[in-house]
Amino acid sequence: MASPFLVIIFMVAHVLGCVATDTITSTTPLSGTWKLVSKGNKFELGFYSPTRGGNTSSNRNYSYYIAIWFSNIQEVTVVWTANTEDPVSDPSEASLSISTDGNLVLFDKTRNKQIWSTNASISSNSTVASILDSGSLVLTDAFDSSKVLWRSIDHPTNTWLAGGKLGLNKITGVSQRLTAWRSNDNPSPGLFSLVLDPKGTTAYLMQWNKSVSYWTSGPWNGEVFSLVPEMRSDYAGGFQFVNNANESYFTYGLPDDSIASRVIMDTDGQFKHLMWVNATQKWILFWSVPRTQCEVYAVCGPYGSCKLDALPFCSCIKGFSAKVQSEWDLGVYSGGCKRGVPLHCQTNLSSEKSEADKFHSMADVRLPDHAQAANAGSPENCQAACLNSCSCSAYTYNNSGCFVWHGDLVNLQEQYSGDGAGTLFLRLAASELPAVTKRRTATIGVVTGGAVAVLTILVIVLFILIQRCRGDSALQVFENTGDRLTNFRYSDLQHATNNFSVKLGGGAFGSVFKGQLPGGTTPIAVKRLDGLQQGDKQFRAEVITVGMINHVNLVRLLGFCAENSNRLLVYEYMEGGSLDSYLSRKDSNSTILDWKTRYNIALGIARGLAYLHDQCRQCIIHCDLKPENILLDANFQAKVADFGLAKLLGRDFSCVLTTMRGTMGYLAPEWFSGLPITSKIDVYSFGMTLLELISGRRNTTSSESDIGPFFPCWAATQVTDGNERFILDHRLGGVADMEELVRASRLACWCIQYEEHRPSMALVVKMMEGILDVDVPPFPGPLRCLLDNEASSLTDINHKRS
Repeated sequence: MASPFLVIIFMVAHVLGCVATDTITSTTPLSGTWKLVSKGNKFELGFYSPTRGGNTSSNRNYSYYIAIWFSNIQEVTVVWTANTEDPVSDPSEASLSISTDGNLVLFDKTRNKQIWSTNASISSNSTVASILDSGSLVLTDAFDSSKVLWRSIDHPTNTWLAGGKLGLNKITGVSQRLTAWRSNDNPSPGLFSLVLDPKGTTAYLMQWNKSVSYWTSGPWNGEVFSLVPEMRSDYAGGFQFVNNANESYFTYGLPDDSIASRVIMDTDGQFKHLMWVNATQKWILFWSVPRTQCEVYAVCGPYGSCKLDALPFCSCIKGFSAKVQSEWDLGVYSGGCKRGVPLHCQTNLSSEKSEADKFHSMADVRLPDHAQAANAGSPENCQAACLNSCSCSAYTYNNSGCFVWHGDLVNLQEQYSGDGAGTLFLRLAASELPAVTKRRTATIGVVTGGAVAVLTILVIVLFILIQRCRGDSALQVFENTGDRLTNFRYSDLQHATNNFSVKLGGGAFGSVFKGQLPGGTTPIAVKRLDGLQQGDKQFRAEVITVGMINHVNLVRLLGFCAENSNRLLVYEYMEGGSLDSYLSRKDSNSTILDWKTRYNIALGIARGLAYLHDQCRQCIIHCDLKPENILLDANFQAKVADFGLAKLLGRDFSCVLTTMRGTMGYLAPEWFSGLPITSKIDVYSFGMTLLELISGRRNTTSSESDIGPFFPCWAATQVTDGNERFILDHRLGGVADMEELVRASRLACWCIQYEEHRPSMALVVKMMEGILDVDVPPFPGPLRCLLDNEASSLTDINHKRS
């Protein structure tokens, strides 16, 4: 038995917070500044205040929560909170202790109230609570620690830690749900959450307000989620699905206990995986879903609009302002916007004193949810139907008829061209819009209508005359689609290219020839696809899909030919040629690109790929990105070529892949390991291309000394050692923006990691634009395998020599 003197010393030390322990017993509650620290010093538990970063030295007038956070990370990062909806104001007047029934409870003396409990079914009150190096607070039998009665890791808040469960208790019917914080300084439950499908499938659902599902992982096939290839069983540590009579859940592990990792449901409605990098003392985002912020349901709240290319991505639509500005200042937009001026029908003014409401036209928007069909046969009647109801806030009229919205408008997105796009007519008070007299409107309408009619007639007459002059010309607008692609005859393209005599290049997909459209003023590039057996109708449908893509950093598709067995694509001609011609050092007369041009080329490539991956109606994976497929215009603006060919080639693509495997240097490891092919293969190819652009070297060449591994291995070593300047093309004489050089070099090495560690192209763009920092990367795993293989080969050679 301990002496009374030692007990007194321990109690005093406890009060002063001088002794670190990992356990709460019935005689040692936690209060004030006292903390529990896991035995390996990985996690701490104590009172935490988000507004003070966990500082409890001055504990008045702040909200405090019992929380667990990483203890060996300088940046306070909370992974679990107990009393999320009921904070305490004074930690010294609150205590976390073992109650008489054996449960762990939080009691607030200032209110004389128990505000949280583990609520476990316990037959004995002899229990203790401990914080483990796994980040879990466990309640166990005081005499047998193997009898675990409750674990915090089984009751996650916004963070999923390795070893934790995320699933469904089949006996109680209760699901473990990750719920985002209200904001970064408010751990109360927010609107966004992640839960295993309550209908019993193996898919995760992301929900708004626990009701509207806006994202799914797709089902688990035993190895990977169909829509989240980053979460798979062969990932280091691995995701595993457990299904038995009592429960079904997913869990994951880490390959190394020293790794700090967390998967969170963030305040912005995205599910994110982050890992801590000691070299930079920062959390690094490896992947997030949904891929774009605007896919999160109602992320901008009522009357808020999401824009992919804007910062911040949320804004209030015309006539509205932030409902709670302080929340918007914190980056929380889900509260939405409020109307600036009440509608006519909402005021007490008579119709004689106030002007009727008007409508503001919003073109190319994702129409809000919860539209209601209205019986109106014309745009005028549709507008009237909305005006006749005071609750109607907007309407649209299209080929499907009239639709109106009553109440709040949610899930708006501007500059949108996907499914559900249209023109929205927003109802506003008349004072919010410029006054236009009926007479002037009528005059403009008459003039405009007359001008359109005359112009239409002229166009028709001109078209008929041209057709008569040309007769049965081979050059025809493809009328069946309504798109601007031109349907060429094979004989036309033979003539335009002088019977395919001027070859610009070639590859696994086919050869490219220079040509000119009739008139001799517009140069074109004609790609003849080899070995394609796709049907005419299917090929045309796929070409139309690709032809609708329009971006400043993508080579524009002008037309096509699908005649008999001939399959050709017609592109705009790029005067600057392909990027590979500027990387070769064999031609001493070739143009040397300066650093600013190189950086802009890299940024252009990244933007083009990000558009293909995230902003097209369907994600388009390039599959063959390399300098030969990066074209430059006269001003050295980069444009990605050959995108969409994997889609066009369809089933025959597997044959092309066999050929592609012979092109070393740009293929991600997934091609050879049998793993699912995702957009991350383009990220790998981009990383290799970026290394080449920085250095002016092809990635199959050896290092500066011509001894040792091929160039990327040598370059990655320089980057991880902080010697980025060594890989800069020596022809530049060291003239470069060093901040951009470091950023680009590090980013290239992040892109050629294993798939789960690569950033998305959207993140790559933000990093290159300087919006996000780029931390020091680890040496790329795929390259380490090459080094290991080479070391083994050198050992064999040395043995033979000896």
